Amino acid sequence: MSVDENSSKSEADEPGWEVDPDDESGAAVVATVGRQLKLWREAAGMRAGEFGLAIGYGEDLVYKVEAGKRIPRPEYLDKADEVLRAGGRISAMKKDVAEARYPKKVRDLARMEAQAVEVLAYGNHNLHGLLQTEEYARALLGTRRPAYSTDELDRMLGARMARQTIFQRTPAPDFSFVLEEVTLRRPIGGRMVQRRQLERLLEVGEMRNVDIQVMPTDRWSHPGTGGRVQLLKFGDGSAVGRTDAEYGGRPVSDPKQLRVLELRYGIIRAQALTPGESLAFIEHVLGET
Repeated sequence: MSVDENSSKSEADEPGWEVDPDDESGAAVVATVGRQLKLWREAAGMRAGEFGLAIGYGEDLVYKVEAGKRIPRPEYLDKADEVLRAGGRISAMKKDVAEARYPKKVRDLARMEAQAVEVLAYGNHNLHGLLQTEEYARALLGTRRPAYSTDELDRMLGARMARQTIFQRTPAPDFSFVLEEVTLRRPIGGRMVQRRQLERLLEVGEMRNVDIQVMPTDRWSHPGTGGRVQLLKFGDGSAVGRTDAEYGGRPVSDPKQLRVLELRYGIIRAQALTPGESLAFIEHVLGET
């Protein structure tokens, strides 16, 4: 097998860039990009093998991308733009293609978070995805049964990390997180991963628009014992929320249901340690770890 064929095989088999056949909207985006790339290539009078050689990819991968069977990497699109002299029009597809790589339910969540002016979240089993380090998230996703495939895990991890760009958004939303003490002490991924995760919490907790509060384990008489409570509030006064305890865990937007969630979250927040006390508590746990 030639060097080029080896390169083609490693690119084509690399996990995390396959098209999810159950994600119709994502598959449609990838298929459209593939057709556009083929049109650009043919207009330039280049064969697939010649084009692949010019951009540093195998002919097999070129065919898969153009057929909408493979999600092109950002660097693939940049090199294609340069070789085909597209003037940035191919590179401009990177954002849509990147979103198509992530599972639909995560894309929908990320879009809602991106529009929110206030994020409220209580968790009793593990840390909220917006607070997780990559190492912690990978270890946590790895505990799922039945286990994710390597491709699925990479897609879920990439999507979770991408959501965290919300902290750099301008104007920045306000965040309130209430964390159960056990989520700080459980060594997911091992002690070093736990330490880096605690350090990340302290870093995020210093942001002016973020409140992190800890619910001590001995404070049991609060309405969070039934599971997570999450709320996203938007600039137009609307909101969406969910809880593990009711409504089948599905997102709700009915005002009556939202009032119940807001009541519960308010009680939980009032019974937790203050933000200042909580950061000191996290520092204490870090010192013990």
